[in-house]
Amino acid sequence: MQYTDKTLHCVACGGPFLWSATEQFLYAGRGLRHEPKRCPACRAQRHAPRDRVGALVVCAQCGTQATLRFQPREGRPVYCDACYTVRRSAGQSPGPR
Repeated sequence: MQYTDKTLHCVACGGPFLWSATEQFLYAGRGLRHEPKRCPACRAQRHAPRDRVGALVVCAQCGTQATLRFQPREGRPVYCDACYTVRRSAGQSPGPR
């Protein structure tokens, strides 16, 4: 099958991007049948590790600062890794980290 370069539009940012014949060949070789929906920059951002953006909180038990990989709920205690591990091993309900 002959592949030719295509210009596609990203569903995330709306910008045009080139889907080259080489990329199409590689997609077909991997068994992928659908065209990409996001440009390379938006794909990279989507697949980036999420722990880079964390919430900075104060541990409810020891008072040290901890970085979380999620947004904590209002009114719920949050623990650093050390306090969370101790509470869990002691059989206490650690709740969210």
